[in-house]
Amino acid sequence: MNQYETVFILTPVLSDVQMKEAVEKFKGIEENWGMRKLAYPIEKKSTGFYEFIEFNAEPTVVEKLEVNFRRDERVIRFLTIKQDKYAAEYAAKRRSLRQSKQEEA
Repeated sequence: MNQYETVFILTPVLSDVQMKEAVEKFKGIEENWGMRKLAYPIEKKSTGFYEFIEFNAEPTVVEKLEVNFRRDERVIRFLTIKQDKYAAEYAAKRRSLRQSKQEEA
């Protein structure tokens, strides 16, 4: 089983409920990066909701996930990468740091 991370951008015209519904469809370990300006317009949109998920899966799962991204009209871009051992270690450190900050607050 491999460790992956995916960033996907949802169209900015969604309501909060619609955005959360779309994220639930693809949810794993998810971070909401919020509304951000795009580097260049995509489908005549200059902003989008960025979401980041991390997950462990077989390569066939990634194929199915990406097919679903392509079929969902709310997703305007996505990128999935396989983490090497160094990226996986960094991601684990980042998650633990984020958890400790949340516990302090």
